[in-house]
Amino acid sequence: MPTETASMFNPASKVSKISHCSSMEQYKQMHDKSLKDPEAFWGEIAKQFHFEEKVRGKFLDYNFDTSKGKIFVRWLEGAKTNICYNCLDRHVLAGKADQVAFYWEGNDPADAEVVTYGELLKDVCRVANVLKAKGVAKGDSVAIYMPMVKQLVVAMLAVARIGAVHSIVFGGYSADSLADRMMDASASVLITADAVWRGAKLIALKEIADEALKLCRAKDLKVKMSLVVKHMDTVTAPQPTSNGTAPGNAAKKTHFDDKGNYKLDGRFHVTGELGPLLDVWWHEVVSAASSECDPVWLDAEDPLFMLYTSGSTGTPKGVLHTIGGYMLYTATTFKYSFDYHPGDIYFCTADIGWITGHSYVTYGPLLNGATSVLFEGVPTYPHIGRFWEIIEKYKVSKFYTAPTAIRTLMKFGDEPVKKYDLSSLAVLGSVGSPSTPEAWLWYYRVVGDSSVSIVDTFWQTETGGHVITPLPGATPCKPGSACFPFFGVEVALLDEEGHEIKGEGEGYLVFCRPWPGMMRTVYGNHQRFETTYFKKFPGFYCTGDGARRDSDGYIWVTGRIDDMLNVSGHLLSTAQVESSLVEHSSVAEAAVVARPHIVKGECLYCFVTLTEGKTYDDKLIAELKVKVRSKIGPFATPDFMQLAPGLPKTRSGKIMRRVLRKIAVGDRDFGDISTLADPSIVEKLFELRPKETKK
Repeated sequence: MPTETASMFNPASKVSKISHCSSMEQYKQMHDKSLKDPEAFWGEIAKQFHFEEKVRGKFLDYNFDTSKGKIFVRWLEGAKTNICYNCLDRHVLAGKADQVAFYWEGNDPADAEVVTYGELLKDVCRVANVLKAKGVAKGDSVAIYMPMVKQLVVAMLAVARIGAVHSIVFGGYSADSLADRMMDASASVLITADAVWRGAKLIALKEIADEALKLCRAKDLKVKMSLVVKHMDTVTAPQPTSNGTAPGNAAKKTHFDDKGNYKLDGRFHVTGELGPLLDVWWHEVVSAASSECDPVWLDAEDPLFMLYTSGSTGTPKGVLHTIGGYMLYTATTFKYSFDYHPGDIYFCTADIGWITGHSYVTYGPLLNGATSVLFEGVPTYPHIGRFWEIIEKYKVSKFYTAPTAIRTLMKFGDEPVKKYDLSSLAVLGSVGSPSTPEAWLWYYRVVGDSSVSIVDTFWQTETGGHVITPLPGATPCKPGSACFPFFGVEVALLDEEGHEIKGEGEGYLVFCRPWPGMMRTVYGNHQRFETTYFKKFPGFYCTGDGARRDSDGYIWVTGRIDDMLNVSGHLLSTAQVESSLVEHSSVAEAAVVARPHIVKGECLYCFVTLTEGKTYDDKLIAELKVKVRSKIGPFATPDFMQLAPGLPKTRSGKIMRRVLRKIAVGDRDFGDISTLADPSIVEKLFELRPKETKK
């Protein structure tokens, strides 16, 4: 049973009496059934959804062992369904056409919109008909490069409705990155927008998309249409300065007219060897299309979407998810992880350009008929209380954000949170990286007023949904631990030789069997799928992460295996050292990498971001080294400390450690850094390297 430390954070009273899973005993019974009889467990859940044709073959068939042949995973063989139908039509036919699907909150608090299930269905059908008119059919790939607006949800569901495959690229990637993904996916259509304000910064999406299309045409990719949402005319812009740009914005003066309004040439042709490519305004063609469109009934194992994620080689890989299993898994994880009940207002801050947005902004909530907040902005614009303001406005009960955002907002103290009424909150979730105990406790005590359940979820783009997570009302939590595997997930820890570590210990985090929502392949490169996830340990799916299991059976994800540190033969995780550093009141965030050392093999190189108003000096450096030494041991004392005004993070909030490793050794060959939220931070960090590293 959990220790006294864990029992301090029992499931909150707000959910424990009504939760879908109300005790650890119930969790264990359900988890055992999901492993022993997956057909019975998931088959019962499948009855909640519409299948045009039932399972006609094996409910589950798979091979995880490369020595026994090709790796494959198949669920619900022979069943036919449509995920868009289950997200929308099913609820409308049940009389919920007037229920709110999304409260849209724009970048500026003045911009807001309410979208019902009935309205969403009509818009989805209209866009589906526009795509069909352009020849888009089952199996075709459609690229989507958009801001967080309702049209993004409409576009992805429209693609799914007609059996095409959506490939969403975060609205902020470079033209090269967008073009690479479009070419790899052989996209036949691009759906984008003119531009978007992200805080006070202008992202000229259409200009980036145009450059990407030119690159695609140069490689002979035939794109049939660029469908463009005219977004800038409908939103409130930051007050322009005298030179025509917004405060803090690097956009060109030509983006604005004399009155400060955004300018974009509305319709034009790009010509070349492939003939004309027509840009089409969304509002013109969609409004003229029919609001009725029958769904295409698809096999459960037909592809639903591909989503590109970074690979260790630096070449993005197209993670491919299929329809049936992903539908069951995202719906079920959403229901249980957030303990969703009708009447809840749910708010996930993730961008749909990432897997969290796919699974827990669009598909999971809509499959459950939920009402959600769809947020276009950032947590600190136009003020640092924007999240809390939205929660108060809509009386949000279930909130899901990233540890990066939590740590950012922690820097400003408790007062910006206390200004708002957050009493509606019952469940607080985090996603994206392991939470430090300090961030977990601040989230619980300050945001949740010590009366909520915390769900610190672990999962990946590849897993499709939560694979290790607490369940509100059931799981006593330990701050920083992802706790226990979700239904259908069997966890193991392996050592370097592939031997299983039983009981307490630390090693490679692997899964022993498939769950319905896992990826099926890397698009166009199944060999890479097998090599990346199954070759290292035949018979297991290798996450690439390390983890430890404590004496109570709790799982603590320690970070990517390639982020492990080996100092004088002692294996340390970056998370372990970083957690020690951020315990110091002057440190808001930390990142640690290994630097080659002539004696130790590797030594610790630490980057620290200070809380507001704190000073970086020799005294602080000494205190931080003592802190790490005292928390872990003398062998863990850092050799190098460096001030970091910011860290090189992807737009999903993950720290790009390969860049930090380059900085640590003074190597300017950073490779592709176009996926960073702020590429300029790399040069700043390089210039701030400690003097002793420059000898």
